[in-house]
Amino acid sequence: MHVIFPESHAYPGCQVVMGDDARPEPECLVEFGDGVTVIAEWRKDGDTVLLMIPDYRTGKGTKVAARTWRIAQRKDGNWRAQRAK
Repeated sequence: MHVIFPESHAYPGCQVVMGDDARPEPECLVEFGDGVTVIAEWRKDGDTVLLMIPDYRTGKGTKVAARTWRIAQRKDGNWRAQRAK
């Protein structure tokens, strides 16, 4: 799985580009719009994907805490991030 966030970090409602690079669960690459790439974990959860992103620093050096995101595809075909509970 290859996941792209167009911004430097994930936030509720942000757009996500989901790609298939043939990596099996649980490993995936997460690429952010500022050029930072991290290795995260993912798993299918029904029609959604749970994405566990570890701590990382943005391209400008801001620390972002580890979070789990639920990635869901909307009716218009776009994928969006939601904070997982």
